Amino acid sequence: MKLSEIKNLLNKRNKIAFLLPNGELVPNHFHVTEVGKISKHFIDCGGTLRTEELINFQLWNANDYDHRLHPEKLLSIIKLSERILDLDDLDIEVEYQDSTIGKFGLDFDGKNFLLTNKQTDCLAKDKCGIPEEKTNLSEVKNSPSCTIDSGCC
Repeated sequence: MKLSEIKNLLNKRNKIAFLLPNGELVPNHFHVTEVGKISKHFIDCGGTLRTEELINFQLWNANDYDHRLHPEKLLSIIKLSERILDLDDLDIEVEYQDSTIGKFGLDFDGKNFLLTNKQTDCLAKDKCGIPEEKTNLSEVKNSPSCTIDSGCC
């Protein structure tokens, strides 16, 4: 989800709820302790120089059970962050503390904001010899052209 999307959704909501991938809700007394811009400058395993930028929201719980973050308050935090950090309309990543800090994507199901699982990936599959599409192993085994030195496996 992009920053513009969450702003539009918050304008139409009277409460905020975040749903974890396991189906549990983040306790409704959560805080947004950070809104930031993360820049990643790296080299992938194929030697290609890459950059990535995203917006980060950090959710946190304390024992202040009466705390409730309302949509207009989160919008004001976002607007302040946009002004101070010069934020672009980037994808949002959400950090949430469980047994360790988890990093999630963000989506919306019409009622709740969904914290979605993120996955690692090889960005240089062509240089690592990893085919783009997975092959059905039974098709490879039964193929007459598949020999040890054919390069098919």
